[in-house]
Amino acid sequence: MATKVTLTGTGIPNVAPGRAGAGVCVQFEDIVLQFDAGRATCNRLSEMNVRPLDVTAVFLTHLHSDHVFGLPELVLTRWIEGQFAEFAPLTIVSPSGGATRFVQRMLEPFDEDIAVRRDHTGSPAVTIDSREFPASFAPTIVWTSDDGKVVVKSMAVHHEPVPDAVAYQITTPDGVVVISGDTRVCAEVEALSRGADVLVHEIFRRAPLAEIIKTTPVVATILDYHADSIEVGTLAQNAQVKNLMLTHLGPPPSNEKQEQAFVDDVRAGGYTGNVVVGRDLMSITL
Repeated sequence: MATKVTLTGTGIPNVAPGRAGAGVCVQFEDIVLQFDAGRATCNRLSEMNVRPLDVTAVFLTHLHSDHVFGLPELVLTRWIEGQFAEFAPLTIVSPSGGATRFVQRMLEPFDEDIAVRRDHTGSPAVTIDSREFPASFAPTIVWTSDDGKVVVKSMAVHHEPVPDAVAYQITTPDGVVVISGDTRVCAEVEALSRGADVLVHEIFRRAPLAEIIKTTPVVATILDYHADSIEVGTLAQNAQVKNLMLTHLGPPPSNEKQEQAFVDDVRAGGYTGNVVVGRDLMSITL
């Protein structure tokens, strides 16, 4: 047994070289769980030798375009690659509200494309297994593998004004992984990740943006609903997390010096464990 956590996308809405849109993949035995599906998720999974048909379930943290751009592509590519084979509908788990409405409507723009392909090849309809749950500030089980070895819990976080944003905790026989989604540093993520083997947390550095904030106040507004880099270090230390993987990096680092600045901030917050400044396809195996 070995649980593997891979960053399938470490980017933010702004395009940056080498960084796909938000996403984390957790693998245990033949179970493949994808958390969020930003742009180029299919490409990153392919680079991991994971086919769309191999994905067991997708979990959305909230409805923001950079976290769901790649979901229709994943569903349609899975269908195209599997239309002449037996395969189960893709399970998509999402908090009630905007994220679930997106899942239910996301294929509408492709209606004509799907119809033409079906008429041409006689392939079956595109189907998904959409499962929703109410976002709650109490840990709630939202998915369990058939054999009960893998359990996924959700917990509401603070990404206001975005409603129904959640973090996820994944428990396997190897350990515990927590994925923050987009959020301010908050007590909910700290509680969910207490003693976790891996915490994947979004992060923003304020210092490089100080001058921009002075001239463009809306930047401060955007930063306000993301996690401060120093505070992330404090949270991870308080929770006694073994490994801290940083993702959704803002501003995106383009060299080792800029990556080290993220580490320095986390250390300034007090964290003494292992820090990984995320690049796409970086992974930790439990």
